[in-house]
Amino acid sequence: MRALRAITAAAVAAVALLLGGCGSSGSGTTSAASSAPSNTGTSATGTASAPASTSTIQQATPTTSSSTTTSTTAASSSTTPSASGGAGLASGFHVSSPAFSEGGSIPSRYTCDGEDVSLPLQWSGVPTGTQELVLVMRDPDAPGGDFVHWAVAGIQPTATGFPAGGVGGQVAPGRNSFGTLGYRGPCPPTGDKPHQYVITLSALASASGLRAGFTADQLQTRALGIATLTGTYARR
Repeated sequence: MRALRAITAAAVAAVALLLGGCGSSGSGTTSAASSAPSNTGTSATGTASAPASTSTIQQATPTTSSSTTTSTTAASSSTTPSASGGAGLASGFHVSSPAFSEGGSIPSRYTCDGEDVSLPLQWSGVPTGTQELVLVMRDPDAPGGDFVHWAVAGIQPTATGFPAGGVGGQVAPGRNSFGTLGYRGPCPPTGDKPHQYVITLSALASASGLRAGFTADQLQTRALGIATLTGTYARR
């Protein structure tokens, strides 16, 4: 009888041990299974980051396109002025004086220290299609800046120059900065460094319509070409 009880107790213990082992193995399986979603979640997160990178690349593409457009616009803007700019120094169109060379000193005869007669001028190469010539002589070094000494409009395109002390043909004398009509020669302040006197001859594409007494700033007609001559003068 005692032997039977001992065998029964051993059997019960064996069953209990077997059941305990199965529970432990189940927990391991459960733990492994529960960790799988975590790995899957990490993998899913890594995959989800790819669209973000793709989105960044797509945003970078318009930015590059915008920079190209700006560069093209800047290039177009920089070329427009030179393509459609106003009159420049027309090739072959020249003005000179037998009294002085380009950049040279103007003789006192043509200034307030002498006879104050107008300068002799010669020009050539008037552009084809010129309807009128207009002459202006300025002193950009004057204390007030851009002082007009001489202005003449209505010069015929066939004219080739002016003699000293006069102008040829029917012209319209403009008002100088002294307030008189016609020519008034260089007369800078005593002791100033030599002033520059810039003579500009404009070849106009159409008649200016300027009348006697006009001022230089009223000249608005488009020019086909411009010829310039610069002289200097100083009073000691």
